[in-house]
Amino acid sequence: MGGSFVSFEDYRDRYETIRMERHDGVLELTFHTDGGPLQWSAAGSHADCADAFAQIARDEGNEVVIMTGTGDAFSGPLGDTTSVPRLSPRGWETIRRHGLQLTRGLLDIEAIVISAVNGPAIRHPEIPLVADIVLAADTATFQDSAHFRAGVVPGDGLHYLLPALMGPNRARYFALTGQVLGVQEAKDLGLVAEILPREQLLPRARELAELVLRQPLLTRRYTKLVMTESLRRSTQELLGYGLALEGLAIADEVAGQG
Repeated sequence: MGGSFVSFEDYRDRYETIRMERHDGVLELTFHTDGGPLQWSAAGSHADCADAFAQIARDEGNEVVIMTGTGDAFSGPLGDTTSVPRLSPRGWETIRRHGLQLTRGLLDIEAIVISAVNGPAIRHPEIPLVADIVLAADTATFQDSAHFRAGVVPGDGLHYLLPALMGPNRARYFALTGQVLGVQEAKDLGLVAEILPREQLLPRARELAELVLRQPLLTRRYTKLVMTESLRRSTQELLGYGLALEGLAIADEVAGQG
């Protein structure tokens, strides 16, 4: 789907934090850390997602993508983040590049993407929420726990994706207060399409994947493109800017500490 063709076998076992299975064109991604709920990290899941989403977008064998987590949480870690990362400009450059690749790669996937949010998504909640169809367990919550409330600018995609998804005023409140958004409120805001018991999430996601696959390939692909073009344009215009400001604020904090 854009770029040179890649084979599923080229990347299916490449990532420590993403299990992949594909059957009849439906790719299932399960995020995890050592077999348990995903604990977000720069060197682990951030780097893995940056590369994996690009590979998935380039593989024409992926006709529907289902994303889910492991156990009782979609993404963590749970608990407070209290310190700004101490990164040099060269260290931030790695984060910047991965941040660009991650969000661009996710939005470059021309297959329909279905999120099955199996529990709290408190790190990078925009990843499941930007999917074409969002299903959530009745235990799911959403929070940006790693940015403003932890002294970090939310410049790696949340600054424009969340306003686009929930409205600018609600998004600012969400970011500035560290709000924990319950699943019913998320549904009321239009962020979540269906709330289900956790054990019903994947069966429902697979059912919806079968429904999507009844339509012709180009109908599916072009529907995805026309309905997400505004997000891709915003990514081109705003993602690099946000990452630059995030890095500058971190550099200023580190300089003040040192």
